[in-house]
Amino acid sequence: MSQYLLITASAFVLSALIGFFMIPQIMNYCKRKKLYDIPNERKVHKNAIPRLGGIIFMPSMLLAFLLALVVLDKVTGEEPITISLWTCTFLVSLMLIYAVGTVDDIFGLGARSKFTVQIAAAVLLPASGLYINNLYGFMGIHDLPFWAGAPLTVFIIVYIDNAINLIDGIDGLAGGLAFLALGGFLACFLREGLYTYCVLIAGLMGVLVPYLYFNLFGDPKKNRKIFMGDSGSLTLGFILGFLFVKFAMHNPNVMTYHKDGLILSITMLIVPMFDVVRVVLVRLRYGRPLFDADKNHIHHKLMRSGMTQHQALAAILTLALLFAALNIVMVFIFDVELTYVLLTDILLFIVTNHAINITIHRHGEKAFV
Repeated sequence: MSQYLLITASAFVLSALIGFFMIPQIMNYCKRKKLYDIPNERKVHKNAIPRLGGIIFMPSMLLAFLLALVVLDKVTGEEPITISLWTCTFLVSLMLIYAVGTVDDIFGLGARSKFTVQIAAAVLLPASGLYINNLYGFMGIHDLPFWAGAPLTVFIIVYIDNAINLIDGIDGLAGGLAFLALGGFLACFLREGLYTYCVLIAGLMGVLVPYLYFNLFGDPKKNRKIFMGDSGSLTLGFILGFLFVKFAMHNPNVMTYHKDGLILSITMLIVPMFDVVRVVLVRLRYGRPLFDADKNHIHHKLMRSGMTQHQALAAILTLALLFAALNIVMVFIFDVELTYVLLTDILLFIVTNHAINITIHRHGEKAFV
């Protein structure tokens, strides 16, 4: 096990180094080609910012992953990875998502076009046999047949992909939430002894460190600040969706039955998943198009309540950690059933949202829901 932990750490460091080297090159390229995210009435930032930071996420992750495996092979003589159909379809799907995000960042694409590609990429996973086949007692449901699990899997992957994309509205938020979620999945896969996934996750976490550094602390006047763009948010969201399904799926050939598989996967992503549901419900209530952007996400609401960007970021990351701690206590200490855990989470999210609305009203702003 020690050699796998070492190689996991190596993938993290390698990816971080690649990111620290490549992101400044990307910022310089964006300056030459004038590829900026331009401020408007919906956006929070006030300066034109390079928007291709996420273009390095997938290459850095995969390069660090491959280099780490080569080092492990040289050191131990072991071959820790086997190429499965799932692996191939995941890479093909990831390439599709990465490509559509990059094209959108450079040339622009409509929301429906991106949505269509997301569905096509997600469909490939259950087609290769990777799908949610157990709800672990949620609402009394356990085993799921393929005809039910496959569409549920496609829905969840597309849902998570869009949730990460939509919450990418202030500095560090999508990257910070993704980093926390990846750290949680890393711990989960370590527990199951699935070290190949640990190396892959560590590679993605590594490149998020330099991205968050430049995104949060870079000076836009010196061309040292960058956004991830759709190439980053869609890539992150799709990988997180894949990890969600992978860990939630009951596969006795890979890992033993664990009734906490689904709730732990949900726990990693509660804030973006719950927030996008709330936003959609608000748009339906007021008759607004579902694909139109607005300023009613949780980070917008916190800023209307008087917080700065960094204060809103800290509040949301803290909220995500509190949900994780709460669910861990309910599942592992009190053995609460999945249905009641989720109901508790939903109730607390509603209470939190109501508290934010009260604070917004005190500042004389409109809170919506």
